[in-house]
Amino acid sequence: MTDTKQDEAGRGTGRTLRGVVRSDKMAKTISVEVVRTVRHAKYNKFIKKRARYYAHDENGQAHVGDTVDIVECRPMSKLKRWRLANIAEKASI
Repeated sequence: MTDTKQDEAGRGTGRTLRGVVRSDKMAKTISVEVVRTVRHAKYNKFIKKRARYYAHDENGQAHVGDTVDIVECRPMSKLKRWRLANIAEKASI
């Protein structure tokens, strides 16, 4: 018997990232910016690296400024390989 992790929808879980929604102008898609800190190899200073991911948002519930969790999934389009797991924090207006 294999013991695989599954979410509430019954799908297997992949990597999970937390980021801020930067664009929600596409249909069922959000652009999420993830910031991580890495140590510079030569100078040993911590620097910030940013990456943008396209995530599937079926119901259009995430908006610009929200902090969200995205999880890796099967490819849904040319660039979209993530889906919205949950909204960690809503943006304050």
